[in-house]
Amino acid sequence: MNAMTDKLNQQGGSTLLRFITAGSVDDGKSTLIGRLLFDSKGIFADQLAAVSRAKHKRTVGDTIDLSLLTDGLEAEREQGITIDVAYRYFATPKRKFIIADTPGHEQYTRNMVTGASTADAVIILIDVSKVKLGDDGSVQLLTQTKRHSTIAKLLQIEHVVVAVNKMDLVDYDQTVYQRIVAEYEKFAQSLGLKDITAIPLSALAGDNVVDRSDRLAWYEGPTLIELLESLSVYDQSHAAPFRFPVQLVARHNGHEANDFRGYMGRIESGAVKVGDKLVVQPSNQSATVKEIVTFDGSLESAVAGQSVTLVLNEYVDVSRGDMLARAEQPATLLKQVTADVCWMADEPLDLRRKYWIKHGTRQTAAKIARLDTILDVNTQERHPAEGLKLNDIARVQLTVQQPLAADAYADIRATGAFILIDEVTHQTVAAGMIRIEE
Repeated sequence: MNAMTDKLNQQGGSTLLRFITAGSVDDGKSTLIGRLLFDSKGIFADQLAAVSRAKHKRTVGDTIDLSLLTDGLEAEREQGITIDVAYRYFATPKRKFIIADTPGHEQYTRNMVTGASTADAVIILIDVSKVKLGDDGSVQLLTQTKRHSTIAKLLQIEHVVVAVNKMDLVDYDQTVYQRIVAEYEKFAQSLGLKDITAIPLSALAGDNVVDRSDRLAWYEGPTLIELLESLSVYDQSHAAPFRFPVQLVARHNGHEANDFRGYMGRIESGAVKVGDKLVVQPSNQSATVKEIVTFDGSLESAVAGQSVTLVLNEYVDVSRGDMLARAEQPATLLKQVTADVCWMADEPLDLRRKYWIKHGTRQTAAKIARLDTILDVNTQERHPAEGLKLNDIARVQLTVQQPLAADAYADIRATGAFILIDEVTHQTVAAGMIRIEE
């Protein structure tokens, strides 16, 4: 993903927006992305021809099945569902986009967490034909809508777009739309989501996706593509404290007179310049930046997102997995970690098992010492946890063998996130977000 991001950013000056689609099964997520690509000329003629010839078409007559533009797996086409996260890349004259199409099935919630981990915005699709509208004015949202909104909140996604889809099935009724939006806004308020924008549309018919629809004349807001083009992307990582997880120690080939030693990695947050006083974590050794080396030459300074090699004035012991931070703003060293985790393994948690925790470039042994609470996505209440199974979201306490130089996920995503890997099967069993109490 980083290589593709760099490539897109090099193509012009417009900012890049990463967004995901989320919703229940058959809400039209893949069709919506297909419509975005098709109407914005984001697909090639050969792709269109391949989709038209696909044997698993789910439309009648000559209509193009736009969902096949993202459903790439054979099983996805056969079953008519999205199973894996599909990434698509396109651009308009105003902006470049990376889209993650995530599955709607509850059993694939873990895939949605994967797609959402780097997203700036989420499009939550609500299928008007599935929402229960009571005669007494009540509105009942689907559990998956609540689940995906909860994950968006946990992962700190900045913008939430509520796409009320399939408006053609209710004859573009404004009252139905307003009732659904009012109910979602009430739920979102209880969850703590703030930046929410709702749009009525029909992905299949193309209403309000790229082109404005006369059938939704009562709606005066932007189309979906206009909204996505206008969303602000404030990269908090640039303003955050300097964090540089060391990925590799670079040395000369042994035939040089000078003893070059550089520390390679990607700046995850903040900025660094020649002369800065740094601290090596977890050893707490002090060092000063002598040189910032890149493939194109040396720099005086570098910022979040850049991959560089740092050369230090002092001879200090630095290895892969260590963290370089500004001396006055170090990360927090943790051997006991409090975190929210999404369980991704088919087998339930066994507290007797040992795991590897992968945090930044560091991998060390870890054990889940205690289960605290499980989050109920329907009520947003936390209940005592007796176990942990696939797709559960829980607050846990971990013990790690080597201290982690970490930050709260709410402050810095990159140094506040981790994954747990089963020591025996090497399967990723959980994704976690570190919580540090003040």
